[in-house]
Amino acid sequence: MTTGHRITIEASDRHVRVVHGGQVLAESDGALLLKETGCPDRYYIPPADVRLDLLTPSGTHTRCPFKGTASYWSLPDAADLVWAYPEPKPDVARIKDHLCFYEVEVG
Repeated sequence: MTTGHRITIEASDRHVRVVHGGQVLAESDGALLLKETGCPDRYYIPPADVRLDLLTPSGTHTRCPFKGTASYWSLPDAADLVWAYPEPKPDVARIKDHLCFYEVEVG
């Protein structure tokens, strides 16, 4: 980690729900909460709690120096709506294959 940069991952105690265009894409009581210096808090949802049948893999990949290379999935009307780290760096191994969405509802 770069000096001053910090990532923490903890089990979320909140119910997380993802809705897009009236369609529920994910719903979980087992999400992980990732907090990263300079970034908004993000919920990483186990794949079993995500409607993977509605998502299409995209060709987009981005690289984070702290988490690794992310792969993305899309909906017909929403490109790169969700991402995951199939091979995360060791410090964030807990998020492996969990999916993250830009907009989530928490309760």
